[in-house]
Amino acid sequence: MKPNDSLKLVGQLIDLPIIDKDDRWSGIVDDVELGGGAGKPTRIEALLVGPGAYKGRMPAWMFWLVRKVAGERMARVPFGEVAEIGAVVKLKSGAEALGLHRTEDKVRAWIPRRGAL
Repeated sequence: MKPNDSLKLVGQLIDLPIIDKDDRWSGIVDDVELGGGAGKPTRIEALLVGPGAYKGRMPAWMFWLVRKVAGERMARVPFGEVAEIGAVVKLKSGAEALGLHRTEDKVRAWIPRRGAL
């Protein structure tokens, strides 16, 4: 499926894994940013990735808890960076250019590189 094909947001985009141009896991789609207006077509402007994307979808007290546990970082991936949508969202760029690998890089430093890791 190409980015300009019609799709169902909840069933076909939200919670899909994101893979960058180097086939590295780069997060999941947590929310979408829509654009358009009265009398104009609605379009997906960006994919929102990270716990900060939950802020508008949950009560303030619950987001306070999420922020304490996971932080509130959020990366905005312009929809023009999407190459393909299927079982995963494939990007045209590397994750670093879009701010998607910050957390993974921090966690990688904590994990010992032994065995299967």
